[in-house]
Amino acid sequence: MDHYDSQQTNDYMQPEEDWDRDLLLDPAWEKQQRKTFTAWCNSHLRKAGTQIENIEEDFRDGLKLMLLLEVISGERLAKPERGKMRVHKISNVNKALDFIASKGVKLVSIGAEEIVDGNVKMTLGMIWTIILRFAIQDISVEETSAKEGLLLWCQRKTAPYKNVNIQNFHISWKDGLGFCALIHRHRPELIDYGKLRKDDPLTNLNTAFDVAEKYLDIPKMLDAEDIVGTARPDEKAIMTYVSSFYHAFSGAQKAETAANRICKVLAVNQENERLMEDYEKLASDLLEWIRRTIPWLENRLPENTMHAMQQKLEDFRDYRRLHKPPKVQEKCQLEINFNTLQTKLRLSNRPAFTPSEGRMVSDINNAWGCLEQAEKGYEEWLLNEIRRLERLDHLAEKFRQKASIHEAWTDGKEAMLRHKDYETATLSEIKALLKKHEAFESDLAAHQDRVEQIAAIAQELNELDYYDSPSVNARCQRICDQWDNLGALTQKRREALERTEKLLETIDQLYLEYAKRAAPFNNWMEGAMEDLQDTFIVHTIEEIQGLTTAHEQFKATLPDADKERLAILGIHNEVSKIVQTYHVNMAGTNPYTTITPQEINGKWDHLVPRRDQALMEEHARQQHNERLRKQFAAQANVIGPWIQTKMEEIGRISIEMHGTLEDQLSHLRQYEKSIVNYKPKIDQLEGDHQLIQEALIFDNKHTNYTMEHIRVGWEQLLTTIARTINEVENQILTRDAKGISQEQMNEFRASFNHFDRKKTGMMDTDDFRACLISMGYNMGEAEFARIMSIVDPNRLGVVTFQAFIDFMSRETADTDTADQVMASFKILAGDKNYITVDELRRELPPDQAEYCIARMAPYTGPDAVPGALDYMSFSTALYGESDL
Repeated sequence: MDHYDSQQTNDYMQPEEDWDRDLLLDPAWEKQQRKTFTAWCNSHLRKAGTQIENIEEDFRDGLKLMLLLEVISGERLAKPERGKMRVHKISNVNKALDFIASKGVKLVSIGAEEIVDGNVKMTLGMIWTIILRFAIQDISVEETSAKEGLLLWCQRKTAPYKNVNIQNFHISWKDGLGFCALIHRHRPELIDYGKLRKDDPLTNLNTAFDVAEKYLDIPKMLDAEDIVGTARPDEKAIMTYVSSFYHAFSGAQKAETAANRICKVLAVNQENERLMEDYEKLASDLLEWIRRTIPWLENRLPENTMHAMQQKLEDFRDYRRLHKPPKVQEKCQLEINFNTLQTKLRLSNRPAFTPSEGRMVSDINNAWGCLEQAEKGYEEWLLNEIRRLERLDHLAEKFRQKASIHEAWTDGKEAMLRHKDYETATLSEIKALLKKHEAFESDLAAHQDRVEQIAAIAQELNELDYYDSPSVNARCQRICDQWDNLGALTQKRREALERTEKLLETIDQLYLEYAKRAAPFNNWMEGAMEDLQDTFIVHTIEEIQGLTTAHEQFKATLPDADKERLAILGIHNEVSKIVQTYHVNMAGTNPYTTITPQEINGKWDHLVPRRDQALMEEHARQQHNERLRKQFAAQANVIGPWIQTKMEEIGRISIEMHGTLEDQLSHLRQYEKSIVNYKPKIDQLEGDHQLIQEALIFDNKHTNYTMEHIRVGWEQLLTTIARTINEVENQILTRDAKGISQEQMNEFRASFNHFDRKKTGMMDTDDFRACLISMGYNMGEAEFARIMSIVDPNRLGVVTFQAFIDFMSRETADTDTADQVMASFKILAGDKNYITVDELRRELPPDQAEYCIARMAPYTGPDAVPGALDYMSFSTALYGESDL
């Protein structure tokens, strides 16, 4: 066996005719190969705690050869033979050669016997085959592999060095500058490349070999003197040594870069997903609360009593004071979270977040608008219902009073009209009965107006849907039926008396005159008492003063009435004198009327005092209400303008440039704190408003501000300061992410403020075009339309400051792309079109590795293996180019 040869199934091996030229190794080449291959083997064997001294002797028993293959492959070989006999050695070498052949290497003319016999050529050829398979075959650079890939890598790395020209693996390395350039390119701090000279190859080579051994853990595989003293250094020795540089530099750098890029991208994606989930949950909870609350506010089922309706009003006050304010804060926070998330997505080159259907910010605003509309209508309805019930209670009480008075008057009247006392009466008695009946008819006619009033009140109660209308109607019907019956009985009795009148002629003129004057006077007193006892409703001092004035006018008429009373009592006294004088058999009685002087005096004595007391109490109540109005107005007239002033000041802060963005943010937060500290005054005003509502005060001439105005203004103030703070925070986030200096940010703000001619915090289309032209942009309509599609994607016709600074910094941003992430995964996958679970867990942190494993789809390409994952579709999904 006088030569060695090996052939790989891959095309990185030399053709057989090249190996034929190596039948007789050049002694210099053989020496270089011995040293290089020995050092290369020891660089791996030291990991197992051993080494070789003589390459053809130390591999003869096959033990260290098998150990070398296990170290470089990471696999276990068959158990070696521990015997010292030749057959044991051949067996061990064959196990090693079989393992090499199992890796796709076709060994030609290399047998176990030559290795056991210590054949130098065969041993070197075998080691070269191992180096090719395990150190050079997997090298891949720009679609070239093995030797060509390694050569291309060297050329790329040394390209910036003008005195280095790598064209092969022999004479291109003789001056040593190629090795120094590789080290300096990756670790410039290890070599002062500027001091190297091309005419001093020994110094260059020794410098490279010493630095590589000391700092890069690459053993010294070559002798500088051998390379310089050889016309053409051994190519295999050079390739072996250079491949150690490739593996030392290329693998670690690529893996670290790829892993860092993937970790960065995944961290951004995980944070964005968390923010999206938080938004969805908060939006869902807020919409569910609105959905539950609106039906309650839209319930217009009236209550029958004032107490029940006032309880509804109290429940509504609790809702406005306790339940709604936290939801206002949640809605504001939801908008802030949404804006922050969109800014982060835009800065990380991710697609904009689109909430699930029905949970857009606009959907929440629409639902909130429906809630406030229902809320406004509900409060108006409550107040109207309370007014209606108050009116109904007043009418019902008035009906009961008039009905009670009428029923008291009619008590016994039917029995009196049915009494046939005239049948046994004397003429004088008949005369008296007839006159008495005439007086009754006069009284009956006087009561006709009261009956009509009772019927009218009952009709009004029916029209206003009074809850107890059936009992009112029944009572009214009984009164009307009784009234009709009294009319019929009165007519019947008159006819009977007139039939008897012809038989009776005596009549007592004094009694008759008394009866005629006492009856209308008594009716006048009863009417006056009824009016004075009538309940009243007033809401202002002026109204109670009007009632008091009318009462005083009534009291001014009492002297004339008192004269009439004394005149009537004088008639009765005259009757008493006649009876006493002539001993008439009618002493103390009047056959024409039942009204006695005592009754007249009793009613007269109680005519005024009760009304005086009621008016005094009502006057005191209205004075108290007026104090409540003034107390509320004094606070509202201060708080209302204060809220308006704060709104205007916040608007000025958001467009003025005073200090850095952090200064503005600090100023706004201090401003927010001062606003929050104002809350106790709002609560105090709420307390005064509650006292006003409990007192049933419906108007206030001392102020134009209602509690609803104050509430809406306060909620708008809180929302505006929170939104302004969020806008500044997003500007800081954009500035830091885009690398914008404070001077640039001030310049952007100055330009924006200058062209924001309407001072609304937004530029319209023409203002924005003028701003761009002033900043040096020269563009046509198509280019301007493209820019507007970026800064105004919703086509609202305006450009916000946030959109403006996004546009000004967009094209200078350094953002990751789907292609970059895909290339990084390809490095981690060893240039495969797929990646495995083990590779992900080996190269990435645990949480991000599991994140990828859970979301990567199985790889289905023709070169797929069990468990292969598709990192290409995953990379595009991260940037919204496909579904994740």
